[in-house]
Amino acid sequence: MPAGLTPGTLVLLLLAALAAGWVDAVVGGGGLVQLPALLLVPGIAPVQALATNKLAGIAGTSVSAATYLRHVPDGQRPPPAVALPMALLALGGAAGGAALASSLPGEALTPLVLGALVVVLVVVVARPRLGETSSQRLTGLGQVGAAATLGAVLGAYDGLLGPGTGSFLVFALVGVLGLAFLRATATAKVVNVATNLGALLVFAPQGHVLWGLGALMALANVTGGYLGARTAVARGSRFVRLVFLVVVGALVLRLGADVLGLT
Repeated sequence: MPAGLTPGTLVLLLLAALAAGWVDAVVGGGGLVQLPALLLVPGIAPVQALATNKLAGIAGTSVSAATYLRHVPDGQRPPPAVALPMALLALGGAAGGAALASSLPGEALTPLVLGALVVVLVVVVARPRLGETSSQRLTGLGQVGAAATLGAVLGAYDGLLGPGTGSFLVFALVGVLGLAFLRATATAKVVNVATNLGALLVFAPQGHVLWGLGALMALANVTGGYLGARTAVARGSRFVRLVFLVVVGALVLRLGADVLGLT
């Protein structure tokens, strides 16, 4: 446990992990809640916060992925031709990104991430019917290639920086591959397990993971992830789209404040 961690701060971290698990299970973006909370603990280096966030995150995403696979209707299950190549390349990309995480300042990427999120927000708002139903846009090798490329790029981003990865995954699956929001979220959870694992395979041997704190946060994240996945399955794609807009809007505000030096 970090030396500066008080009982009150630990309770707040666990609440943040619970909320992050719910948000991440519904639409991604749990790092928006969990990672900044970790960075508030005195004595935690940014790379330790990122690594510990991955430990808590992989527990929550694994449970939410399993929950989706058990409870979504057959037509909303992750398509293997998309999920498998995307997850495999995402694992490798996340490992590569994590290897750079301690040497490349995250602030250098913040303006680029902010710009990408603004584009995502505008597109989803401007197209209210986007993601209501699945509309396959690519088939065969084109679909596999697109899924693999998206997995590699977004996996590298998740290993390097992290916040917003789930939202980017959902948008890519909806906007590029034509999945409905619910099916895209279920697929994104499978891919997110791979990105968290890829990052941990690098962070753990380097000694950056705070195992005690991460294990406690993982329990809270698992609870949130299970509840979030059940909520999304019960409410459907329209609900997921609404939460997506709220989370992406919050990410834009948060990163915008960072760029403007207001935090």
